[in-house]
Amino acid sequence: MDKSLPHENVLHLMKLRKRNDTSDESLIAAFESLFLEYWAPIYRLLLRMVTDPAEAEDLALETFWRLYKHHPAPQAQFNTRGWLQRVAANLALQSIRSFKRREQYEIKAGRDALEQASQNYPPEIFVEKEARRIARLALAQMNTRQAELLVMRHSGLAYKDIAEALSLAPTSIGPLLLRAEREFEKQYRALTAEKL
Repeated sequence: MDKSLPHENVLHLMKLRKRNDTSDESLIAAFESLFLEYWAPIYRLLLRMVTDPAEAEDLALETFWRLYKHHPAPQAQFNTRGWLQRVAANLALQSIRSFKRREQYEIKAGRDALEQASQNYPPEIFVEKEARRIARLALAQMNTRQAELLVMRHSGLAYKDIAEALSLAPTSIGPLLLRAEREFEKQYRALTAEKL
């Protein structure tokens, strides 16, 4: 039985492939430079969106996997940063939407846990978690472009970066954000009214 670690086997296969094909070597080097340049900002963006470090890391890896499949080497006309931000934002929104679907299964277990541990948790923590949950649900019900705009802006991106990521004019970001904020407020109020 082979006791070597799986990543050692992969490295060995990559070395064998490199000997046979020099174009793979340059492609891997080009992708590696893109990965090192953009990993930290993409991970931070995803972490702000999904708030779970493990999920953010998984989504970041998926984002870079998609980059490797479609655009592994830098190209002059290709906006790598914008593409990565857009793919990452879409993956995070999909994750948030799947949270909504999972929520129905978890509500009963969550209520039981809260009832059993209510004296251990201050009411403020519960209210904050509930507000975040409703905010995620409101984002999930919004138009994808509007949700992306809000998430990117509230994740700390400047108008210029948002415009670049979404292929929009920088002057259009302000009005689009205003409309998105109004829609978010409408969705949020509707969800909180349902709770009452």
